[in-house]
Amino acid sequence: MSERTKLPPLADPDTITSAMSARESWRIFGIMAEFVEATERLAAIRPAVSIFGSARIKPESPYYQLTEEIARKLSDAGFSVISGGGPGIMEAANKGAYHGKSPSIGLNIQLPHEQMANPYQDISQSFRHFFARKFMFVKFASAYVVMPGGFGTLDEVLEALTLIQTGKSRKIPLILVHEPFWRGLLEWFKDRLVGEGMVSPDDLDLIQVIDEPDQIVEAIFKHYETRGFAPLPDEREMLLNL
Repeated sequence: MSERTKLPPLADPDTITSAMSARESWRIFGIMAEFVEATERLAAIRPAVSIFGSARIKPESPYYQLTEEIARKLSDAGFSVISGGGPGIMEAANKGAYHGKSPSIGLNIQLPHEQMANPYQDISQSFRHFFARKFMFVKFASAYVVMPGGFGTLDEVLEALTLIQTGKSRKIPLILVHEPFWRGLLEWFKDRLVGEGMVSPDDLDLIQVIDEPDQIVEAIFKHYETRGFAPLPDEREMLLNL
């Protein structure tokens, strides 16, 4: 092999390993900083309700308008409203809360195709990591309100159900809005998951389906009528080990 065609020498494996280890260590510090900053900024917002739904919904959609109404009623009732901070249902949730009496919070995510933060946020917190952002939705929510949405919305619903079902998160109201949209999924849960023994029939009781904004607010208050909104001592311990 001539000098011209010789391959360059391989990098020292120990050097590569050391560089990768250092990069991973700095990444972990970045993740820790994300958790610390978000926890400090959101510590005073309770009670709060997390609202999920599609980013693709336009302002003229009935889903958008319904979300805005729900968020406004929750805000006026004393609940901070948390959304993903982007467009669509997230914007509608923040907009309704922003014009209400309680804070509007957006947990924005940095994506390859950048998600633009909507302008209706009293508190706007940015995340690079989905799991840190999802942790904040769970940690600070006294209830979940789930509007029609796609894969991301389903991911949030199923993770919330899993955490509550397995006792890793406290039991809070999980409300699906617009029954016709969710009907097929709920029937599949009953026919397949319960029917084939994948979950218990009682697990489906973790889900409520409510379409009217006033009834959504009422259901959340009813859940807490015999206790305060703050986590109980055992629930605080649970959230620390989430």
